[in-house]
Amino acid sequence: MDPLLLAKALVLGVVEGLTEFLPISSTGHLILAGDLLGFNDEKGKIFEIVIQTGAMLAIVWEYRARFGHILVRLGSEAAARRFVANIGIAFVPAAVLGLLFAGYIKAALFKPVPVAIAFIAGAFVILWAERREHRITVQSVDDMRWPDALKVGFAQAFALIPGTSRSGATIIGGMLFGLSRRAATEFSFFLAVPTLVAAGAYDFYKHRALFDAHDLGMFAVGMAASFVSAFLCVRWLLRYIASHDFRIFAWYRIAFGVIVLLTAYTGAVEWTAAH
Repeated sequence: MDPLLLAKALVLGVVEGLTEFLPISSTGHLILAGDLLGFNDEKGKIFEIVIQTGAMLAIVWEYRARFGHILVRLGSEAAARRFVANIGIAFVPAAVLGLLFAGYIKAALFKPVPVAIAFIAGAFVILWAERREHRITVQSVDDMRWPDALKVGFAQAFALIPGTSRSGATIIGGMLFGLSRRAATEFSFFLAVPTLVAAGAYDFYKHRALFDAHDLGMFAVGMAASFVSAFLCVRWLLRYIASHDFRIFAWYRIAFGVIVLLTAYTGAVEWTAAH
């Protein structure tokens, strides 16, 4: 296996793991990092499925006791059934809209400059949301009702625009709809499981002919890197939100987006299909 290819797999795996559950857009970072590393061809898109799966498995592992409890009690406990129903309801809007518009979105918006613009626009939404009075009506995920889940589901649909951030849309959307900061963050984690599984399965089916046994080493490195970095990031984020808000991520998004736009405008970086 080419050492340079393994190094790229390691870098992209870490990028995915560190950005998937923070409100800074993993898709946006992968588009930009893949462009810089020259790993943005069809094989690169297949690789993204693998590393997103690694990040998703980090959530399953972190909350394995909760998921196990829900599976065991699903037939006998109303709270377990409500949890599963809420996840299913929240999953539907993005799934339907994704099936309808995914092709157009990928053709028009999966490019560095549109991603940078979405980075900046999303930052101002976060800053606006943090300035508003946060009235909490749902303290924990277990307190959520189906209308709460549906609202978060529609918020997640905005993340179909690359650079918006799936976690950012669900967390900030959840907070705007009355969820506590922790409830919104944890529900975003839980909702990531079916969302990433469905997106990965759909992309796998479409590009299954591109999978090659010779790529197993690259896939293993990328998946391991995304799993470990996502696991550490999730644990850090849960501690961070206990005493901080999300404004630091907004300023990061603005700085990152401005740098991409400036490098594209000045030609300092030759972004692929930048316009």
